[in-house]
Parts: sequence; structure tokens; C-alpha cells
Amino acid sequence: MIVDLPGTTTNDVNRRLVALREEQGVSTMGRVLTLVVSVTAESVLEESIAAANDASREHPCRVILVSPADASAGDPRLDAQIRVGRDGGAGEVVVLRLSGPLAEHAASVVTPFLLPDTPVVAWWPDAAPAAPAEDPLGRLALRRITDATGAPDPLADIRSRLAGYTPGDTDLCWSRVTYWRALLAAALDDGADTEVRSVLVRGRAAEPAFDILAGWLVSRLDCPVHRTVGQPLVELHTDTETIALSRPQPGVTATLSRTGRPDALLPLAYRGTADCLAEDLRRLEPDGIYLTALRGLDRVEYR
Repeated sequence: MIVDLPGTTTNDVNRRLVALREEQGVSTMGRVLTLVVSVTAESVLEESIAAANDASREHPCRVILVSPADASAGDPRLDAQIRVGRDGGAGEVVVLRLSGPLAEHAASVVTPFLLPDTPVVAWWPDAAPAAPAEDPLGRLALRRITDATGAPDPLADIRSRLAGYTPGDTDLCWSRVTYWRALLAAALDDGADTEVRSVLVRGRAAEPAFDILAGWLVSRLDCPVHRTVGQPLVELHTDTETIALSRPQPGVTATLSRTGRPDALLPLAYRGTADCLAEDLRRLEPDGIYLTALRGLDRVEYR
């Protein structure tokens, strides 16, 4: 069910939420967090709601999506929409479109809808502030999620995250390589000669997940790491063997090859936004490994 409330107030929206819960038999009990989604482009609004709804099935939550409608308007105006039932995932979705001077006070508009005694997570699917923890919406949250993948310059965007980093920050491109990191770590644990001398990381130029993967490898292995453009591949070179993990760009199966051993086929599909968002909602504590990967980016050599 989708209910539109044009030209409304936060009090009216909250009253309608209560009424809908009573009509639909929906309870706020069981909600584990509030997910605040800040969207600047209307083109990503629906896909952001879809990803949040999918993630909410693993982490029942209230999703509050806030977006500027017409910041240049002379009068403040709030247009709201409530989605419950099948349209609201495992919780409810509150869409808030802010016009006029109200667009500069998103945090004040969002606050009345935060669930009491539950953690708040903020997510910026497109444009994100340079320092998320200093943004008014970021101050409401103990976990802040950005996504460099959709930025005009993904590499510059993920590099900029270190300067504005505060414990609790993360980026979805980091979650996109979780399985890559796990498979590479397992491959190194499975060999006697694990002193890596150099690394090659290859992937699309506009895919910052491979940049942050390279940063993680240089921080962990303390050896030269080269980043190139092409089909996804990581090569680990030791004195006696080469370990390579590769996957076609649109593929779902990776090949793990190493000197003197038969190739192994492993599941390694591209991870979508909903899957990565659900992973980040599982852990609300600071991610220190992500921070070391950000620091490692300055040591990655580009070819």
C-alpha cells in the first residue's frame, strides 16, 4: 500500500503511520534499526527504496528516505509518502520530499520519525558529504554508509573517504569485495610459501571496489600492488608460484589457479546494492580493516 500526503506536516505523517499500523495490523515491535536514506537524484530514488526493502527482510527496520524536491522554492513544503505491506519491505518506508528552505533542515524533519531505542544508520546512495559524520543526518547515526561506485569520479571519491573518516563510516564498494577478500585469504592460508612479493589487481576503471581491494592487499601484504584496467583478476606472486583469482566481468564463477595445481572453480558473482547493504547492516561497530584499506590506497601503483 502506498499513501501520498502532499503538502503535509510531520505530525500528520506520524498520525497516518499510526493509523496504518492499526489498519494493517503492523507493529513496530521487532524493528532492529532505523535506516535513513539521503538521495539527491530522483533517478536513484526507486532503486534505493528497492535495495532498502530487500535489506530490511534480513534486518527489519523503518526506512526513512529524504530527498530535496525543489530547493529553490520560496516557501517551505513537505510532500510525504508512506509505503507499508508489500511496498514497505519488512517494515515501513517513509519518503520525505523537501522544498524551499525546508531542504536545508533534513535532519530536523527526519528526527520525529526515528524509532525510539534503536540504532540509526545513514546511507547516501549517490552524492555523499565529504565528512559523513559531520553532516546533520550523519550526526543522527552510529553507522554511515556511502557508495563511491555511482560517483562521477569513483577513484577520487573513495580516496577522499580517508580525510573525512570517522569510526562508523564505510562504503558499499568495500562490501562488494568481501568474497574476493575471503577467497584470497583462504588461498594464502592453503600454501606453504605465502610470502607474497608483488600483486596485480585488475578491474574496470570505474569500479572502486578493486581500488579498495588493492588498498587492502597493500596494507596486509606490505609489498608492491599494481592496479590495472581489464577483466577482474588478482594475481599474487611469490618466489615459487603465482596465485590467480579471475572472473569474467558479467560472470558468476571465478577460477582460482596456482602454479603446479589444477584450477578450481568457485562461486563469485557480482554483489548488488541490496546484498552489500544487508551486509553492512549486520555490523554496527566501527570497521578498522576498512580504515587500513583506505590508508593503503596511497601506496597502490597505477598502470
